[in-house]
Amino acid sequence: MMQKPSEIRKIAFLGDYVPRKCGIATFTSDLLSAVADKDQSSQCFAVPVNDIAGGYEYPKEVCFEIEEQDLASYLRAADFLNISNADLISVQHEFGIFGGPSGSHLLALLRELRMPVVTTLHTILRTPSNEQRRVMQELIARSTRLVVMAERGRQMLQEIYQAPASKIDLIPHGIPDIPFVDPDFYKDQFGVEGRLVLFTFGLLSPNKGIEHVLNAIPEIVAEFPDLVYLVLGATHPNLVRENGEVYRLSLERLAKKNRVEKHVIFYNRFVGLEELKEFIGAADLYITPYLNEAQITSGTLAYAFGAGKAVISTGYWHAQELLAENRGVLVPFGDAKAIAREVKALLRDDMRRTAIRKNAYKLGREMVWSNVAGLYLRSFELARLERALLSRKSFATKTLDEQPRALPDCKLEHLSRMTDSTGLFQHALFTVPNFSEGYCTDDNARAFILAVLLGQMEEQPERVRTLGTTYAAFLHHAFNAKTKRFHNHLSFDRRWLDEQGSEDSHGRALWALGLGVGRSPDPSFQVLCGQVFAQALPTAIGFTSPRAWAFTLLGIDEYLRRLCGDRFAQQARENLLTRLMELFDRSAQPDWPWFEEVLSYDNAKLAHSLILSGRTTGQAAACERGLQALRWLVQIQTAENGDFRPIGSNGFYPRGGTRANFDQQPIEAHAMVSACLEAYRATNEVWWHEQAQRAFDWFLGWNDLGLELYSPTTGGCRDALHVDRVNQNQGAESTLAFLLSLAELRLTQNAVTAFNQPVA
Repeated sequence: MMQKPSEIRKIAFLGDYVPRKCGIATFTSDLLSAVADKDQSSQCFAVPVNDIAGGYEYPKEVCFEIEEQDLASYLRAADFLNISNADLISVQHEFGIFGGPSGSHLLALLRELRMPVVTTLHTILRTPSNEQRRVMQELIARSTRLVVMAERGRQMLQEIYQAPASKIDLIPHGIPDIPFVDPDFYKDQFGVEGRLVLFTFGLLSPNKGIEHVLNAIPEIVAEFPDLVYLVLGATHPNLVRENGEVYRLSLERLAKKNRVEKHVIFYNRFVGLEELKEFIGAADLYITPYLNEAQITSGTLAYAFGAGKAVISTGYWHAQELLAENRGVLVPFGDAKAIAREVKALLRDDMRRTAIRKNAYKLGREMVWSNVAGLYLRSFELARLERALLSRKSFATKTLDEQPRALPDCKLEHLSRMTDSTGLFQHALFTVPNFSEGYCTDDNARAFILAVLLGQMEEQPERVRTLGTTYAAFLHHAFNAKTKRFHNHLSFDRRWLDEQGSEDSHGRALWALGLGVGRSPDPSFQVLCGQVFAQALPTAIGFTSPRAWAFTLLGIDEYLRRLCGDRFAQQARENLLTRLMELFDRSAQPDWPWFEEVLSYDNAKLAHSLILSGRTTGQAAACERGLQALRWLVQIQTAENGDFRPIGSNGFYPRGGTRANFDQQPIEAHAMVSACLEAYRATNEVWWHEQAQRAFDWFLGWNDLGLELYSPTTGGCRDALHVDRVNQNQGAESTLAFLLSLAELRLTQNAVTAFNQPVA
């Protein structure tokens, strides 16, 4: 046993963890156990990432849990790891495990750590997006050492990500120590004694290519009628949550179509290690028909290979390395005939099959967990020594201005109460929906925008998906294909109360639909929103309302994120942007740099649309006009004590007239939050982020009366701030104003924390 220096006494393992059902969870658990067994003087503990509310029933070695999409949770985990005096962190990295843009929440945690970090890279992308590349490059920089499981991984890290060769360790995927035995020894346990067994295991998903094996089975059983194909594994939990068992059922139907039901067995469950060993032991041939070449490691392949199975596999990267030199057989991707040919060839040739098995088993001895644990401990010790050579960062508690701003939890209970199967009710009597006021397109458009933004953060996905579907259906129903206009007001008994809605409600609907096209990951939302958007956009060109122009410009920008080649949308943006700029130029004066002769409602949206459209089209003049107008509006809406004071709706603020200080509306605070965040993205000036936060604080009591409008109990927001009180009704517009402000601040904070130090 390797004698590890006493300095490493406590090791933390960060990643998914059992009983979560995924390959990374199994790997992290096995690695922790193997290291703990190899060096019993070290204390090993786990810090898993939860992908479901409430987490899992973890074993005792789990000491702290991270919520996947909660940035603050990662920072708390960093504090815990520092305070716990862990000597080293072993991170399991794969895109999809961690929250934030391209999993960037992990970087926020790593920036705060005071100990060396050894990162195992389970996936290395050959063609990363710009965002993924930035995450990988900082991950490489923040890691003291990097572990890859294949030689190709080492090459890719250097060639694609410019990782220093000196910090990369090649350590194979660990495997259990399974004896080299005759398959017949285990077959009676599964009722397949006397039959030839072709075996696949692992979580089922469409990229596994099992359908191609099922298409090969008829040709194989024509020559080997006693063959049976065992497929062991539950459907991937994420796939079950999204689509149920559709994929598994499609495989079963394919087996019946091919008339090979008697030759196929599905074991729909996730098994423990001891039972898995017996399944592997019963296999005459093991097959991984995966469809993606760019797979740098496969735990299932490693397990079967190391047990001395004769393996047939498609030529993904890990298989190419592992099965070289007569240690297995490679077949083309998606080629059922090739699979049938190679399976039959191996079943005919006992000597060749045995030689392949022995070659695999021999190399597999280097992959057993006891050996792999020793290699990891060597990497850990190198990391410790390298970190010791660097100047140690002293631990200093951050003052409040250096920490990311804590934001309230996102509570959707009140929004859900205000929503029925038709849509979102407009108004509430305190916290009770007011049926008599019915529904409106304005609010359902805002609500759909919220659902898409929360979907980006994977916030309460099942509830958000349900709500978003309702709001999308409302928008679709509100559009009149004959007039090309949206209705706005719908009664409780589902009668439209107008021939057509206002221009502003039409613009808001376009904004929501454009966002659905540009940002929603749901193809059904993309298609529905895209179809209605295309029909409704031409009408907006003839509008005279500046706010309708602004909302439409926001929607066009979102739409063009995904469908940037749409020439009509590009022309519409140019048209409306020009008109809004001309409006500003006609109205603006040095003492009144604004679009109109009155500051009324949703004011900041006018400046917001100029900043965004100017930035994305490269028209600096438009962006500068928007920033000029917004900077003046910030000044106008700042009270003497520095709090945000929106223009009151009780008279508004006509040029040269008296400004209304009350009734202050939540929609004004949201408009300011949103516009200032856009200005922050356009300029990267922290001052704009501070103004957004100041406007958000208005909801929390930093206002003229010192009263909260947001209700942390219900998750709703009160309707207005009057001269002497808060309006206690929690209507849709107000609640959405708060929730949208919160969502936009969170998304910005996530992005900022991913690639920079957090703003306060």
